Amino acid sequence: MNGAESLVHTLLKSGVDVCFANPGTSEMHFVAALDRIPGMRCVLGLQENIVTGMADGYFRMSGKPAATLLHCGPGLANGLANLHNARRARSGIVNVVGDQATYHRQHDAPLTADTEGWARGASHWVRTSMSAEQVGADAAVAVQAARTAPGQVATLVLPADTAWNEGGAPAEALPVPTPSVADPLVVHNIARVLREKKNVLILLGGAALRGEAQALAWRAASAHGAKLLAEVSNARISRGQGAYPLERVPYPTDAALQAMSWVEHLVLVNARAPVGFFAYPDKRGLHYPENCEIHVLSRFEQDAEASLQALVDELGAPPVAMPESGPRPEAARGAPTPEGLARTVAAVMPEGAIITDESVSFGRGFFKETFAAPAHDWLQITGGAIGCGMPMATGAAIGAGGKRRVINLQADGSGMYTLQALWTQSREKLPVTTIVLANRKYQILLGEYQNVGANPGPTAMGMLDLSNPTLDWVKLANGMGVEAAQATSLEQVADLLAQSCAQDGPFLIELVI
Repeated sequence: MNGAESLVHTLLKSGVDVCFANPGTSEMHFVAALDRIPGMRCVLGLQENIVTGMADGYFRMSGKPAATLLHCGPGLANGLANLHNARRARSGIVNVVGDQATYHRQHDAPLTADTEGWARGASHWVRTSMSAEQVGADAAVAVQAARTAPGQVATLVLPADTAWNEGGAPAEALPVPTPSVADPLVVHNIARVLREKKNVLILLGGAALRGEAQALAWRAASAHGAKLLAEVSNARISRGQGAYPLERVPYPTDAALQAMSWVEHLVLVNARAPVGFFAYPDKRGLHYPENCEIHVLSRFEQDAEASLQALVDELGAPPVAMPESGPRPEAARGAPTPEGLARTVAAVMPEGAIITDESVSFGRGFFKETFAAPAHDWLQITGGAIGCGMPMATGAAIGAGGKRRVINLQADGSGMYTLQALWTQSREKLPVTTIVLANRKYQILLGEYQNVGANPGPTAMGMLDLSNPTLDWVKLANGMGVEAAQATSLEQVADLLAQSCAQDGPFLIELVI
């Protein structure tokens, strides 16, 4: 057995049975091993940032890591933006990155790079296998790291000779640490805060945003009049009928400071205290009052649901019904608006849909209009690195077993970063509907000019314009094998969305706004 074969066997033994790949010469023995050893689903992406974005979406829906196969240091570099998003989402991923043969590095061939150095900024665990005999054991540790709560990015660098040399030996799966629960003293102290203090906000993040954890958080909050909010950017939120109608901390600094201005005690459940995405002149970077006290119930790596259950038990909080979300919205009519589009999606989407949201500026008000939608999961951009929407939707569809309709709310500017993901959706026949919000500009940056106090002129405005020439998303999608149509009204969006949800494969709607 060679090193590559031992790697595939070890991944399968450790429960990793999906590989998102864009291989090159140094990875050919790994590719050959995938062909010889049954059990691994291989999904091709046409650029590495699509590969890593798919692995992120896959973990968010399946709860288990996939492998990626990336071509040397530059291939890893291509995928770093969505690995950054995956790290912020706390997604578990096992990156397998090819490299020069160990004895060839000394020649400084063109693809020779500081692969480990590039990996460290977006990985929790990095290692280079130095012999075929070592590959299996290293792979088992990589999977163990990726599966460690709440999920970690692990990167294994595989020099070509360690893949092709004989002597490989599969390793058994390693045990994964069980997430801890909040310390009883911490639970006791936070229960005291809820009982005795006023103006208390419980901020939820990570696994605390799932169904049963939400219900427990609402019980704890209801017992003594606390409020609930979610972080501004979240990997996955259970939403719609039956879920708590959670709003998020707003993205804009002024709105966030206003929304948090009343808070005197902030209780964090798998979340961090809110901060601004950027610094702005003469504005506070921490989005909570200076006199606010921070209390941590559970850290990212801890069991949010069990910690909330302990808090509910400590409080003796009785069961309480979720707030009513109201009737399901009706599809809106007329010209596209953010509120109208959100209501239309809520009216048409099927039960159990998955929303992947890279709507950027246009979608900031979507939550309020979709509280009464059918039960669904909502996945967001988490690290601010645009270009995640289409790959994340692709991986989420695979992570959900291809049985749930994925609706990708996609800004046009960021969509151009990774539109090749449409090709993978077509190839894999995935149930993904992409709604491209075609405003023909980088709208978010127009707002940022004002926020930082800059005064844009014609040259600057030209850098934010996408209308010269105008992008034709219908033709772009067709070129990737995806059926598509343009919409200019919300009635057309409703009809096209319903049509797409009734078919098996992918569909793209270009919504001109």
